[in-house]
Amino acid sequence: MAEKLPWLAQHYPELPIIANVAGNTLDDYVSVCQAISTAPNVHAIELNISCPNVAHGGLEFGTDPQSAAQLTAACVAVSQVPVYVKLSPNVTDIRPIAQAVEQAGAAGFSLINTLVGMRIDIRTGEPILANQTGGLSGPAIKPVAVRIIRQVRSISALPIIGMGGVQNATDALELLAAGANAIGVGTANFTDPFACPKMIEQLPIEMTKYGFADLSRFAVTQEVK
Repeated sequence: MAEKLPWLAQHYPELPIIANVAGNTLDDYVSVCQAISTAPNVHAIELNISCPNVAHGGLEFGTDPQSAAQLTAACVAVSQVPVYVKLSPNVTDIRPIAQAVEQAGAAGFSLINTLVGMRIDIRTGEPILANQTGGLSGPAIKPVAVRIIRQVRSISALPIIGMGGVQNATDALELLAAGANAIGVGTANFTDPFACPKMIEQLPIEMTKYGFADLSRFAVTQEVK
């Protein structure tokens, strides 16, 4: 609030920002949402509900429909901008959680967050990360992203920002075909800072390759199952 957002407003005044909010307690989330949603260049909030709820034994907010709904409702109540909820893929069935979040007032979804993974240092036999487990992202999780986006689309017509393993324009089209309305790119930027411009340039070429002139074929149609 004091440094980053004013700097962005000065140097990129037309840039719409989605602020990612996380926390360890409900009060953490509420206080951050209330404050950051007042920034003039923050246009939406992405609520990361994959964090451990320390008040309830460390269980992720995003793995329990009731906890997810309670958190979403509290943040929507204080936010001055739309709240998109970033759902955790580390659940048996994403649909009850998505329904609970929608009923609690979410404006849309970000799908998906990272999968839980672990690496072992063979020399020591111990986990490489101090926390033992961490978030797995990148190309390996794209099939999971496609499945979860399709599942959430089957029970909700809310906007979906699709993400998870998008490396090129073909990947982006696949997530759109699964039911996403927009695409987020994360890990690819770490290996190539020009990943997004390249995807945008590739997109019309890929569309021509598959024989369609626009993205209307991917228009959202809710098919409740």
